[in-house]
Amino acid sequence: MNSMTGYGFKETVVENTQISVEIKSVNSRFLDLNINIPSFLNPIEARLRKLVSEKIVRGKIDLTIRVHDNNSTVKVSASPAAAKMYNEAILEVAKALGKSESDVPLGLIISQDGVLNVVHEYDAETYWTKIEKIFTEVLEQFVADRSREGENLKKDLLEKLSVLDECAAFFKEWQPKMEGKFREQITAKFNELLGDRVDENRIMSETAAMIVKYTINEEIIRLHSHLKALRDEINTNPVPGKKLDFICQEANREINTIGSKNQFTEVGAKVIAAKDALENIREQSKNVE
Repeated sequence: MNSMTGYGFKETVVENTQISVEIKSVNSRFLDLNINIPSFLNPIEARLRKLVSEKIVRGKIDLTIRVHDNNSTVKVSASPAAAKMYNEAILEVAKALGKSESDVPLGLIISQDGVLNVVHEYDAETYWTKIEKIFTEVLEQFVADRSREGENLKKDLLEKLSVLDECAAFFKEWQPKMEGKFREQITAKFNELLGDRVDENRIMSETAAMIVKYTINEEIIRLHSHLKALRDEINTNPVPGKKLDFICQEANREINTIGSKNQFTEVGAKVIAAKDALENIREQSKNVE
């Protein structure tokens, strides 16, 4: 089990090129990968996306790579023809203003478009050979961070699930007692109203009707099934987040029904405890991949 939050970072110098890689993530219903890299690395973006998606299923992930090459990658070429045309045109303007050729600085000619052509030569594959090892280390660091936090989440989920197991066991144990409780209540009611003229058959009939109306046996069976499914997902599914949320919704339906049918204080207290534990599981499942 992995958390959807994690962080990884490394900065180093490789062959006179300073490289930093950062990966961080927060919760998201799906995989939302945002890659921030220099434009000259765009040819390797698909590769980065594939490598991350092979490791991560869910989460909003920000991957940032910064590169600063201490070696010059600039190539400069000159266009004498363009310089000559600019010079002639500027001299023409200067003479019209009563200026001499010496009043036209060389810098003015050079600064014109097309006189000097500056090109940065970047080879994405060459840079990838420098970045790959660092990126792999940071990705592993990031995955390990999510896994470490995931173990903490798993421990917490299992603790809350144990509370639910206890509540479900209490409901199951209490179910047979309900018949006796209903009989006591109905007998007391008839004795209060009729005294010695109580009809035992009427008491049995009323008790049976109460049991049919308020039985929680089916809900208990389904609740146990949902709790088993929760435990299986937590223990065996490496990415159980979405499934946990769905199962919690189903379990919540059974607990609500038990609560609505409940006629006894003891059961009501356990319903509250079960709903609290289940809500904690639902909230934590939003942090699970």
